[in-house]
Amino acid sequence: MIEVEGVPELVDPVMVAAFEGWNDAGDAASSAVAHLDREWKGEVFAALDAEDYYDFQVNRPTVFLEGGTRKITWPTTRLSVVRVQDPAPRDLVLVRGIEPSMRWRSFCNELLGFAHELGVEMVVILGALLGDTPHTRPVPVTGVTSDPDLARTLGLEESRYEGPTGIVGILQEACTHAGIPAVSLWAAVPHYVSQPPNPKATLALLNRLEDLIDLRVPPGELAEDARAWQLGVDQLAAEDSEVAEYVQTLEEARDTADLPEASGEAIAREFERYLRRRDGQHGPHATESGEPREPGPFLRGPAPREARDGGEGPEAADEGGDDADEGRES
Repeated sequence: MIEVEGVPELVDPVMVAAFEGWNDAGDAASSAVAHLDREWKGEVFAALDAEDYYDFQVNRPTVFLEGGTRKITWPTTRLSVVRVQDPAPRDLVLVRGIEPSMRWRSFCNELLGFAHELGVEMVVILGALLGDTPHTRPVPVTGVTSDPDLARTLGLEESRYEGPTGIVGILQEACTHAGIPAVSLWAAVPHYVSQPPNPKATLALLNRLEDLIDLRVPPGELAEDARAWQLGVDQLAAEDSEVAEYVQTLEEARDTADLPEASGEAIAREFERYLRRRDGQHGPHATESGEPREPGPFLRGPAPREARDGGEGPEAADEGGDDADEGRES
C-alpha cells in the first residue's frame, strides 16, 4: 500500500518518474529527477511499502546514525511535489525509486491509482540506455509513446520496440491501458564510459523535458558538471590511441547519420528551442556539450552484443541496451 502524508492540492500536475537499475544507464534518469527535487525543494508526501515490492537481498537497506540513534533506510519509491512558476504556475509529482524486484503490475496499479487521485494530466518516464554514441556529440534523447494521437500532437516516435523490458516499459503500457497520456524520454549514454554519474546525459534529459511540457529548469551546477565530465573523458581518450580511434569512428558514423536532419525544419526547431531558453528567467540554459569531471572506466571496442540487443528503449538494437546496469546494485 501507499503511505500518504497529506495529499496536496495540485495545479495542472504532470508526473515525472525515474527508477534506478536496468533502465538508468549512468544514473542519468534518476539524477534528473533528483535535480528537479533538489532545485525546486520537493516535499515528500508518499512512499510505497518496501515490503511489497523489494527483495532486500538484492537492494539492501542501509543503517545510519542520527543524533546517536541507529536508524534504517529501506529501499523504496517515494513521491514528492514541486511547485513550478516559470513560465506558468503548475505542479510536478516526482516519482523516484528503485526498479521493484517483484509484483510489477501491482506496483504500477498503485502509482496510477494515486496519479488519478491527484488529477495527473500526463506521465513522463525518464530512462537511459547504453549506446554506440560518442561522448563528444550532443546526447541523443528520443521521446516515445504508445499513443498514436499523442505521437502526432507532440512530435514523438510511436513505440515499436520488441524484447525484454524494464519497469519503464511496463509503467508506460499501464498508463496506456489506464487512459493516462504517457511519454518516455530516453537518453543514449556512451557504452565505453558507462559508469555513473553522467551529468551530460542528465542535462540532455532535462532539456528535452523542458521542451515537452514547457517549463524552465534551473541548471544549478549541472551545466558545470557536464563540462567537467566531457573534459575528463576527452583527456582519458587522448591518452589511449585505441579509444581515440574508436571515438573518431563513432563520430563519423554519428555525423553521417545526422546529415539528413540538417533540413530547414530541423534548423527551425532548434532555433525555436534556443529562443525559448534564452527568454527564460533563470539565466542562460546550458547546452548539452561540456567538459566533465571524473569519468568512469573505458570499455574498449563496441558494446557487447547482449547489451546492444537486450535493452529497453527506442531503437535499442541499434543504439545499444543497458543490460550492463542490470548487475549493478542500486
